[in-house]
Amino acid sequence: MQTTSPNIRAVAGRPEQAHSDNTSSRSPLATALALAAMSLGLGVVQLDITIVNTALSSIGASLGGSVAELQWVVTAYTIAFAAFILTAGALGDRLGAKRIFMAGFAIFTLASLACALAPSAVFLIVARSVQGLAAAILVPNSLTLLNHAYADPKERGRAVGFWAAGASVALTSGPFVGGVLIALVGWRSIFLVNLPIGAAGLWLAWRYAEETPRLSQREIDLPGQIAAITALGTLAGALIEGGRLGWSHPLVIVGFVAAAVVGFLFAWREARAPQAMLPLSLFAHRMFALTALVGVLFNIAFYGLIFVLSLYFQNIRGWSPFATGLAFVPMMAMVLPANLVAASVSERLGAPQTIALASVITAAGCVALLPMASDTSYWAIGAQLLVLGGGLGLLVPPLTSTLLGSVDKSRSGIAAGVLNATRQTGSVLGVALFGSLVGGGNEFIAGAHASLVISAAVLLAGAIAISYGRAREPR
Repeated sequence: MQTTSPNIRAVAGRPEQAHSDNTSSRSPLATALALAAMSLGLGVVQLDITIVNTALSSIGASLGGSVAELQWVVTAYTIAFAAFILTAGALGDRLGAKRIFMAGFAIFTLASLACALAPSAVFLIVARSVQGLAAAILVPNSLTLLNHAYADPKERGRAVGFWAAGASVALTSGPFVGGVLIALVGWRSIFLVNLPIGAAGLWLAWRYAEETPRLSQREIDLPGQIAAITALGTLAGALIEGGRLGWSHPLVIVGFVAAAVVGFLFAWREARAPQAMLPLSLFAHRMFALTALVGVLFNIAFYGLIFVLSLYFQNIRGWSPFATGLAFVPMMAMVLPANLVAASVSERLGAPQTIALASVITAAGCVALLPMASDTSYWAIGAQLLVLGGGLGLLVPPLTSTLLGSVDKSRSGIAAGVLNATRQTGSVLGVALFGSLVGGGNEFIAGAHASLVISAAVLLAGAIAISYGRAREPR
């Protein structure tokens, strides 16, 4: 893992004392509470990625909507999340991560209230988009604050483990918490739960987080931002509507062509922009490029399957939101301990080997789920969910720490943005693609099996890529 010198950094043309010198006077409690604020910021974002899946049937019954419209309720959030996250990281570098982080928390809280009050499916999709924008602000800046608070690589690795642990628990407990809230209060309560979390996170960040250096020379790449959201939104739309209209429909074909053209223009722009939103030079570092690739592939599988399994439990098995939430408890139970042991496993095996191992474990869980049918007993698939949760928990800390350690600290904001943009792009593609493959009855099961095969294939591809790439990396 590569890090910059802890003594001096040049910021805006002047030397600045490194953050490790500044933290020496801080109490461990203050640092821990600052870490708690960062964890809440990531946790509330991850909670809203999965908590909505449990409410899909209830939202559809209340507001109306087909499977495609329900996909948009989920995907609108992740599209905005993925598309804006790079700009949000650059904003944090330019204006200060603490300031931007707190703004993101405030916007997320207000957008959650709007979701809870949504009178129609269209209103809910728009409010979810605003939530996704706020999530894009929260995540990279929480990681920037963490990266500046912990200069020592081992301490940072452990801090990332705790940061990821809380978020992973929120991610995997989302279906369970959502099921309980829907059973007791109704689907609108899954958004109201964000209000106290937002208030607590805002206060902790204001009181205990320290502001990062402001890099006034960092500019915002507006043309790149427009191209990114257009390309990702068009691609997701083509995948979602392909399942409804058919893959040979002219509009679907036009959507894929438009996404490819705009994606090419985005890459062309980023290769020539003086202050690129996505500096392509970062990918010249082998481990940076490989961890970003694994992030895409893993999220295609994991988030896509969360969507499919939520529909399976509710629409195929006819389970209530509460029962659906209970079905995900094994997954929830495995993520936290796997997060906590990930740092130790990485120190023993090496981070790339740990990332590859986590991908292989998750792929094995997907293969083991292939016998799933419309009448399969839950006890025949519960162990596989346990494996999926363990794979996720083992992967996130070394993936995050490895990518951050591959760049200069002054670029940690944009690096964190790249990591999360690639992961959320995978989420968008997974939900859009897998959602288009499933239908009703036997068609749903066939689509679910196809989703599992694709998931296993992309996970194994990620494991092979990072293992082979690590072996070829110059010492």
